[in-house]
Amino acid sequence: MRLPDKVIIVTGSTTGIGKAIALRCIAEGARVVVTGLEKDLGKAIVKEAGKGKCALHIEDISVDGAPQRLVDLALQSFGKLDAVVNNAAMVVSSDIQTTDLTFLRRVMEVNTLAPFALIKAALPYLRKTRGSVLNIGSVNAYSGEPGLLAYSISKGALMTMTRNLGDTLNRTDRIRVNQINPGWVLTETEADRKRKHGLSKDWYKNLPDVYAPAGRILSPAEIAAAAVYWLSDECGPVSGQVVELEQYPVIGRNPPKDMSTITKTDD
Repeated sequence: MRLPDKVIIVTGSTTGIGKAIALRCIAEGARVVVTGLEKDLGKAIVKEAGKGKCALHIEDISVDGAPQRLVDLALQSFGKLDAVVNNAAMVVSSDIQTTDLTFLRRVMEVNTLAPFALIKAALPYLRKTRGSVLNIGSVNAYSGEPGLLAYSISKGALMTMTRNLGDTLNRTDRIRVNQINPGWVLTETEADRKRKHGLSKDWYKNLPDVYAPAGRILSPAEIAAAAVYWLSDECGPVSGQVVELEQYPVIGRNPPKDMSTITKTDD
């Protein structure tokens, strides 16, 4: 086991990547605070994990006081706190025309400010265990897709926070802060989102090479496997790092062989 006796909060862990991380952490010997919005799904995870392996909290992470309630639950249930995984996020489509300040503020509240608040609430207890923070970002943090403006802004801010705190907190408190930037991942939410955009039920089975050179996109379990390293003692003193988990270079990607897929516009 790679996470023996560690106590970890994983936000957004009733579905998708967060669920996969929570279950993998439990399999590696950790006890986990599972939190999200779907009560029935959360209860199913508690049942699957087994008695004494996790505690469940259902609440919007951006609500005032929610971060402190998560920390309190970890301490009440397991007596300490070793790590926080900031995974909960709003993955929503928007562009400059559809993004107003109210919408942008809401996305930032969930995707950037709530992780900051949870780190602050957890700080006194992570200091005691020389613990760690793992933020789950996105390759969209670097510029983002045209239809993911607000989401991309929020993930860019999260990445800057990771690098800043990864430096300062490691120096002052021996708390490591790192980030994973996943590429395209086949979560339940993503599968449903693409169907709502008009794609077929099994859209993910026949993706163009330009999007999936390996013939498929990433699974939540593959993100969870990577998360274990950053949460474990194997990581050593490494802090302030952002790692992309994608099947092609985010910068310097080769163009597709079939250039006919590129639309040419007249000069």
